Amino acid sequence: MMAQGNNDVTFEMKLSKPKLGINERLRVDFVMNRDGDNFSPPDFTGFKVIMGPSQSISSSWINGVRSYSKSYSYTLAPTARGKFTIKQATIVIGGETYKSLAQDVEVTAAVDKPSDQMTADDIADENLHLVAEVSKSNPYLNEAITVIYKLYVSPNISVSNYQPLDNPTYNNFWSQDIKVNALSAQNGIYKGKPYRYVILKRVVLYPQKSGKLDIEPLSLDVTVDVPTGRRDFFGQRMYAQTNKTVSAGNRTINVKPLPLDNQPANFNGAVGDFDFAVTTSKTSLNASESLQATVEVSGKGNLKLFKLPELELPSALEVYEPEFTEGVRTTLAGMQGKVSNQYTIVPSFRGKYPIPSLNFSYFNPSTGKYATLTSDEIVINVLEGPLSASFNASASTNNQKQSVVASGNQFNFIKLNPNLSGKGYSYFFGSTSFYLWLLCPLLLIPIAIVFRKKRDAMAGDIVGNKIRKANKLARKYLSAARKELGNKDSFYIALERALHNYLKAKLKIETSEFSKDKITELLTEKNIDPTTVDSFIALLKNCEAARYSPFSNVQMQADYDKASEVISIMDKQL
Repeated sequence: MMAQGNNDVTFEMKLSKPKLGINERLRVDFVMNRDGDNFSPPDFTGFKVIMGPSQSISSSWINGVRSYSKSYSYTLAPTARGKFTIKQATIVIGGETYKSLAQDVEVTAAVDKPSDQMTADDIADENLHLVAEVSKSNPYLNEAITVIYKLYVSPNISVSNYQPLDNPTYNNFWSQDIKVNALSAQNGIYKGKPYRYVILKRVVLYPQKSGKLDIEPLSLDVTVDVPTGRRDFFGQRMYAQTNKTVSAGNRTINVKPLPLDNQPANFNGAVGDFDFAVTTSKTSLNASESLQATVEVSGKGNLKLFKLPELELPSALEVYEPEFTEGVRTTLAGMQGKVSNQYTIVPSFRGKYPIPSLNFSYFNPSTGKYATLTSDEIVINVLEGPLSASFNASASTNNQKQSVVASGNQFNFIKLNPNLSGKGYSYFFGSTSFYLWLLCPLLLIPIAIVFRKKRDAMAGDIVGNKIRKANKLARKYLSAARKELGNKDSFYIALERALHNYLKAKLKIETSEFSKDKITELLTEKNIDPTTVDSFIALLKNCEAARYSPFSNVQMQADYDKASEVISIMDKQL
């Protein structure tokens, strides 16, 4: 029963299930949103009370609004098969008596596995399903089909994570994935029951082989949260987490071959619904100018999987290899757009030249028939330019020379009197380069003397050499720490290891067994300056403190520079 108003009072009965086997258990909760007194349960005819009443209370404040819930719970065992009614319960709240609504329960024969004995894995198996929905199970060869993978989740459980285990390879199909931008849960029905589902993957397939083809399954590892019958201290339901592997299962489609009856001779594998056209950029021009002729197929179908018909042109028209252009998008409906070949044509002679009509044939799976489209004949009119040899030939077949008129960038006659000049030769012996190479060893002698003196001077600089050696040693030990600058944990681990390795190398000791006091004592015995010892110990302390405190990049750089300085100073004193 429910009272209306700003402070609504609710008191209702909730059943764990409306139908159960005689060997199962029924949980009954009487829930109210205000505290009440004198709770009176029904007599539970047809059931035996196994546990209860257990009382739970939860109360919270959210944005200044108080939320309160109190419940009395019973666990019942049916005593017989049949239909029973859980009658009304009553309670007094604020001086008024409220009654719950009665509810019917059906008790059936014993079930193989009572739901109250089902594990989290069992519940996940019954409430989690991965389904591959195929748009068409018997397509024609090269006809588009769509596969959509949906994960159905029952309201009884929740999914917290998933990871693909095995993606299909789609052998014998041309395939393209359709991107799923965001996972959005939607309401749906699975085997007559309400579910929530998300679309995980979408793919468009074009079968490349007739007969029975298998679509490999998609497999997922899913983390599932399954509610248990227990509640925590605050009355909230507790969940058990389990990992389940779900698969969409193998799907087999029967691909029909394209019919051979009435198949056009020029059919080139196009399947769909298309338009066909042959166009030119212009129909009138002069010799040696160029025009573009375009052979284009547009529409919906396997646009990427067939070859366009080729132009057949008169020999007087010079034609270049076509440039292929593709403007195709793939959606759940398949490929849509256009493909074209663009030919560049250059006429050599004056006259009129026809571009013959072209035929393009395709199979339309919607009608189950072939269709042939024919382009119009196009006449190219070349206005100015030389006449072709057929018009310019003499009636006589004697050995008369035929005049040739040059046009544009065409080839001319070979010159019979070329202007050639003799090619000169040069010799290395006696040349300037020869004498330079001859004198080069003599020029290197003073350079070698200067270099030798410089090296002897550096060798005599004992103090300078020691400083350079110390700096080189510091860089050697701190190279690993420098690579980790910016990564606090890794940097200080590498820095601490570098400091210990330095002492191991210089003092021949195992520093990992010594405390900082022992290290201080050893360095003092080696007459290391106290300030340097204190700096070394401070660096070790920073390495330890970095594990528990936030250190900035500036601090890490300062510690790195300090360590380099300390190692250099100590190496001069050891």
